Amino acid sequence: MLKRIVIRSYEVGLKFREGEFKGLVDAGTHWIIDPLNKIRVRVVSKRDPWLADDQLDVIVKSGALAGKAEVLDLKDYQRALVWIDGRFARILGAGLYVYWTGVRDVRVEIVDSRDVRFEHKDLKSIVRAAEAARLLDICKVERDHVGVLFIDGRFVAQLEPGLYAYWKDAADSRVVELDMRESQIDVSGQEIMTLDKVTLRMNAIVTYAIKDARRAVSASSDVRQSLYREVQLALRAVIGGRELDSFLTGKDDVAQELEQQVREQASVLGLEVSSVGIKDVILPGDMRDLMNKVTEAKKAAEANLIARREETAAMRSQANTAKLLADNPTLMRLRELEVLEKIATAGKMNIVLGEKGLTDRVMNLL
Repeated sequence: MLKRIVIRSYEVGLKFREGEFKGLVDAGTHWIIDPLNKIRVRVVSKRDPWLADDQLDVIVKSGALAGKAEVLDLKDYQRALVWIDGRFARILGAGLYVYWTGVRDVRVEIVDSRDVRFEHKDLKSIVRAAEAARLLDICKVERDHVGVLFIDGRFVAQLEPGLYAYWKDAADSRVVELDMRESQIDVSGQEIMTLDKVTLRMNAIVTYAIKDARRAVSASSDVRQSLYREVQLALRAVIGGRELDSFLTGKDDVAQELEQQVREQASVLGLEVSSVGIKDVILPGDMRDLMNKVTEAKKAAEANLIARREETAAMRSQANTAKLLADNPTLMRLRELEVLEKIATAGKMNIVLGEKGLTDRVMNLL
């Protein structure tokens, strides 16, 4: 029949009779006469500043919380940022909330979620809260990237690197992040037929960077794949309009034409192409053997021509020398002495003469 209720200094009692709220019970020792066991006192700690109860709306309307707690009644477009003892604690969505005063230092900031983008000096701390992911779309644009912001399907802005947050219930927000650094695409294994029906296997490479982020997002669902396709088509158009010999002898012209076509198509996608090049050209096996034979024959003919030119030059030099010696006896005499000097320095010299006149002439020469 007699109930003893002890409520500490940091606690408060919620008194209910037959399930209906009747008031608060302050700190202290209380005796309650309840012969029919219809009274219930729920003791809550104010060290947990938030009051949660199934009859919270009834408790608020009773007025019993005046001077002891603060009531937050957030509308659909309102959100509350809560700091407890100087530290960020939570984000509150629309609804009814009550927090006790006097024990913990509670600070509440009301914000309007109709401003879709949420900006705050403590944004980094706020987005780490448990409720942040439920109420906010959080996006971080990395270094050397840009973000393209769409709200309800409409382009709004281009975002620089940084942290961004948008209220989920206010609008449909989407940020597409793009890497602005230079990138490369390898277009490999392309089999292309030339104008004279020779099938080539080619590998190309294109170097590009995003120039217009908004256009790159809007023009294609996958801008990288679109550029890959444009390079494929340009290769077929440029190579397919040339014969094999024309292609092999004019690779620079082919590269320039290819780059021009790809650059024009890339600008439509919001890209800037810095270079397009053909890395490898692979001929069919039989064609490769034939080209090797042609090259070998050309080199042999060139070598033969060079040898003939050298022989002709040598014979022309000898003829000029003979004519010069014939016209100048003194030079002839010096030439003979050079020959004898070479013979004398080579070793032992034996001279066999059979005619007297020849002997006199040799002796005179010596």
